[in-house]
Amino acid sequence: MSRLRSQGHQAYLVGGAVRDLLLGGHPKDFDIATDATPEAVNDLFRNSRIIGRRFRIVHVRFGREIIEVTTFRGHHDSGSGDTGQGENSGNHSRQSASGLLLRDNVYGTLEEDAMRRDLTVNALYYDSGKFEIFDHADGLRDLEGRKIRIIGDPEQRYTEDPVRMLRVLRFAARLDFTIENDTAAAIPRCGHLLAEIPAARLFDEFLKLFLSGSAAKTLAKLLEFDILRYLFPETCVCLQQDPESLALIQAAMENTDQRISVSKPVTPAFILAALLWPVVSQDSRRLENEGDAPMVAMNSAGHSAITNAVQHISIPRRFSQPMREIWEFQLRLQRKTGRKAAELVEHRRFRAAYDFLLLREQAGADTGDLGAWWTELQTLTQEQRLERVASGRSRPKRNRTRRSTPAA
Repeated sequence: MSRLRSQGHQAYLVGGAVRDLLLGGHPKDFDIATDATPEAVNDLFRNSRIIGRRFRIVHVRFGREIIEVTTFRGHHDSGSGDTGQGENSGNHSRQSASGLLLRDNVYGTLEEDAMRRDLTVNALYYDSGKFEIFDHADGLRDLEGRKIRIIGDPEQRYTEDPVRMLRVLRFAARLDFTIENDTAAAIPRCGHLLAEIPAARLFDEFLKLFLSGSAAKTLAKLLEFDILRYLFPETCVCLQQDPESLALIQAAMENTDQRISVSKPVTPAFILAALLWPVVSQDSRRLENEGDAPMVAMNSAGHSAITNAVQHISIPRRFSQPMREIWEFQLRLQRKTGRKAAELVEHRRFRAAYDFLLLREQAGADTGDLGAWWTELQTLTQEQRLERVASGRSRPKRNRTRRSTPAA
């Protein structure tokens, strides 16, 4: 901010950092708003690069930290054409026929930028040179009232960018704020617009929804406003048919929040495995009833569930493969005899699969106390494990010698 001001530009700390500081919290990242264009910012900082297409911003890297710098956004008309300033200038906007903003590079003033932001509590600007806070959207009032309010007409703002609905629910859950009436009322009417959002962007939003330490509350909000069905439609169908499925997903979210609260690692694969398990387990049972072997049925059901899910939300292979292994392990953990059973404890995916098994039991699944058995087995040495699993073998393996076939 100091360097931008030294070159005659305005520069303010904005958004979540200001909000969290005023709430007495610790910001996770810092965003800067300025009247300098992305090109001007890029020229001032050698350690920066311009990113984005829908709205171009600058990432300035300081060591491992990235400061996000945005140019003040201005108002644009409701048409779908250029603002007349030229494609090359970067100052233009474009909307789809439905009103979705496809490009939003219209630059303006501080006051205009404040009214273009999504939530009032995210439209607070701090001037570190004058030690002043600028509030053009009554964000301080809503911060004191612990209320989430969209700036402008909610239905229009959701139409411009449907992801704003997810942000409303996420911040309401994370901050434990109530949602202002008009802001809340428009969400069920506009939920279908999420179908226009690219699956890759929805995956990024999924990470923010469930990996911010308030996954359980966020899930409750998504269900309350009937929005989860636009992210995981097949799961929502299963939830209506099987209450145990909802208990499993809730337990997975609570487990994730607990791990984050004590700085333990979490992986999206585990959460995704829980969200799609109702679909996988139901489909695998159907395939077994049709004659497939259990593991074949599980493999087929897992593949089908992921294939259908990625039509709505992108799932990178680095997560989809561990998901399938967690599901398949639910069958492998049923086997309590033989050397392979003892060696399962050393498998790289065992811990996640074991935790998943415990969540299933917590949700009401009858596994025949498999969780307790595997919990005890982990306390034993490798030699004791082998002895333990061998004791349950019905018959020892016989050494077989291959008979030689006489030459014709």
